[in-house]
Amino acid sequence: MPAPSPSPSSSSHRVRRSRRHRLTALAGAFGLAAAGLGIWAGNGFGAEPAAAAVPTPDHVVVVVFENHAYNQVIGSSSAPYINSLASGGASLTASYAETHPSQPNYYAMFSGDTQGVTDDSCVTPGFSSAPNLASEVTAAGKSWASYNESLPAEGATTCKSGKYAQKHNPWFGFSNVPANTAHTFDAFPTDFTKLPTVSYVVPNLCSDMHDCSVSTGDTWLKDHLKSYADWAKTHNSLLLLTFDEDNRLSGNRIPTVFYGQQVTPGSTSGTTYNHYDVLRTLEDMYGTSHAGKAANAKDVSGIWAS
Repeated sequence: MPAPSPSPSSSSHRVRRSRRHRLTALAGAFGLAAAGLGIWAGNGFGAEPAAAAVPTPDHVVVVVFENHAYNQVIGSSSAPYINSLASGGASLTASYAETHPSQPNYYAMFSGDTQGVTDDSCVTPGFSSAPNLASEVTAAGKSWASYNESLPAEGATTCKSGKYAQKHNPWFGFSNVPANTAHTFDAFPTDFTKLPTVSYVVPNLCSDMHDCSVSTGDTWLKDHLKSYADWAKTHNSLLLLTFDEDNRLSGNRIPTVFYGQQVTPGSTSGTTYNHYDVLRTLEDMYGTSHAGKAANAKDVSGIWAS
């Protein structure tokens, strides 16, 4: 007896099932293709690669010293405290300044560009409105300040006064950085929870090793910022120590040290970095835009604790 013909309902069921199988296969193929396109996009086919992972500290304090090469400080018996920070934190062994003399380097590290500054002459306050670390951090809803040793008064745009020099304080050159965010160093809080998100500390011409010895600067750092460094180790915060330039005898290779809870103790990085890379790293910590040449710079990596 011949087999009964399939019912219309069972025949349509098989058709629907076959269509589902084909759609599933197509979806899988499309997903693989999309994944491949994503890989291509991250390797020069139209999309900027993702930034390297950097931490987001509650507070960052950047301290800038003057005119000394890497080998004059790192490994030197004249700088025991700085070397203790390097061994307890991270040292960049191939960190470089941009140029000579001092002032253009400060503008480079703060705004990603020397802003046409080529010497140490005092600038006209507010001569530039270019983006910079302070304007970017503020736009991102975070706080900013600088603490300047021997500054004659809060917000003073004085060119030079005793051991104070405006050439080491680039924020005064920007109209988009309020002058009242520039404090004397006496205003540096003892309650570190009251620190802004990002701040710079600039010692005076003796404390920064410009006119005085490496030992003098090292002792100043220990006396004035050891308590913050110790606190940063347990309070999701960071101390970043760098130099504006070398002594003109070492290819502009400078010490740069990171110390804090997010830094792997005893780590080093031999990757070549410069002031623009350090600026980029600070910007990426808070998801800001990128000022000047920091847009094409890279994040400091290989030193962060997981």
